[in-house]
Amino acid sequence: MSVTETPVRLPIPSLPQGFRVAGCHAGLKRNPLREDVSLVVSDRPAVAAGVYTTNVVFAAPVAFDRARTPGVGFRAIAINSGNANACTGARGLADAHSMAAAAASRLGVDESGVLVLSTGIIGEFMPLEKIKAGIDRVAGTLATDTNAIVTAARGMMTTDTRPKLSGSSFVAAGKTYTLFGMAKGAAMIGPRMATMLGVILTDATIHAEDAQRLLGEVTEHTFNCVSVDGHTSTNDTVLLLANGAAGGEPLSGASLNLFEKALSDACEALAREIADDGEGATHVLRIEVTGCPTRDTARQIARTIADSPLVKTAICGADPNWGRIVSAAGYSGVRFDPNALVLRLNGTLLFCDGSPVSFNGQAVSDSIRASRETLIEVEMGFGTESIRFYSSDLTADYVRLNADYHT
Repeated sequence: MSVTETPVRLPIPSLPQGFRVAGCHAGLKRNPLREDVSLVVSDRPAVAAGVYTTNVVFAAPVAFDRARTPGVGFRAIAINSGNANACTGARGLADAHSMAAAAASRLGVDESGVLVLSTGIIGEFMPLEKIKAGIDRVAGTLATDTNAIVTAARGMMTTDTRPKLSGSSFVAAGKTYTLFGMAKGAAMIGPRMATMLGVILTDATIHAEDAQRLLGEVTEHTFNCVSVDGHTSTNDTVLLLANGAAGGEPLSGASLNLFEKALSDACEALAREIADDGEGATHVLRIEVTGCPTRDTARQIARTIADSPLVKTAICGADPNWGRIVSAAGYSGVRFDPNALVLRLNGTLLFCDGSPVSFNGQAVSDSIRASRETLIEVEMGFGTESIRFYSSDLTADYVRLNADYHT
């Protein structure tokens, strides 16, 4: 399988205090220019929280991390790409333990303080010797500079064309805190996460229960609102480490709300990047569904539109085919009054009062071609809740990349 890489988007965000990262090529991928083992290390014990796939067929690293989070005393995340360690039975779980133990031994930390992430081909046993050699090599290059950050992010990638990074700072109770995020994902991206991995780091001090609660809540309206192909994977994981290196008491009240806002912004940026880098994608679909009785109702409608191959191919062809969008909402399983539905595409009104509206089709088509992002706005008219959902168009390159995945 051939993947054409694009440059990482600038600027590169900074790591929070007390974290170091790096990545290297250890031989899991055939291309020696593509990193496949990474480490994320905290210089002090950190709180950890995790959110995982809802697929009942889940990978060994998911079982391993799920059993350990939320918790305290974490020092590292060991990551590999090229092998998912999924559908590998008892040996797979033992290999996940071995991977954590190798990182712990090399870093001189307790094995119970290491989490693992894996992504890649399902159903193949881990090449443990290559992974252990990679961990040994990458542990010697841990750093905080931009090169270390990029190589660590690249070590998570499979069919991604570029690393996905986000970061910000916020001030709470007179202290400045930093938040950093990196993620991978380009296909097998379905609602409720999919073949995506995310790592969020902060130097704020946060109680484990608050970290778990906020990560879960934020994931619901960010990573759980992105779909490339609707295929929920075996390995989806988002991990949050908070090491308190910036000092101060555990965040609470208004300070914790500021952290939640920074976390939400970082995760939404990463979710959009995943949709933008959908395999073969030429457009990002930003679907705004408003006027629903619940957020879950809005998500259900948005997800159905996002996963429609007819909607996705229409956007690929710059075709303002409003009928495909309206009918997708209609088979979403949500009962509504079609006469109340209002549809806009890139700001142009296409449908309302149960009927099409006269519009300049060429102008709308040109607006799709002119921008990487296509905005689909659907007003349902029977409530006050809304959702923002990201997806991508469907191109011939998507078929090629997934048909040739093992070659």
